[in-house]
Amino acid sequence: DVQLVESGGGSVQVGGSLRLSCVASGDTIGRYCMGWFRQAPGKEREEVAHIDGDDTTRYAEFAKGRFTISREKDKSTLILQMNSLKPEDTAMYYCAAEFFCSSLGDAEHWGQGTQVTVS
Repeated sequence: DVQLVESGGGSVQVGGSLRLSCVASGDTIGRYCMGWFRQAPGKEREEVAHIDGDDTTRYAEFAKGRFTISREKDKSTLILQMNSLKPEDTAMYYCAAEFFCSSLGDAEHWGQGTQVTVS
């Protein structure tokens, strides 16, 4: 079974940076599509970025140019480098994994979330 554990959230000033990590377990995790989602209070969850098993990436418009998604350690660790943070980036950030990127929004596997606060 796949398990996901996020870390790296925190409080940062406007314009600052944070690096989120998601450690994934599972023998075939390297073949999974993995991504980051976020949900702010009172708002719907939205995808931030994802990366597939071939390391092809896709970003939400608001993330382009500021956020970078990558995988490390034999693809078992998902990274989200966030730069030039804005107050509107404040949210709970979740890591997700699913075999197909097209199904990532309804992924079976989710982490517990890590809070990002920008002020």
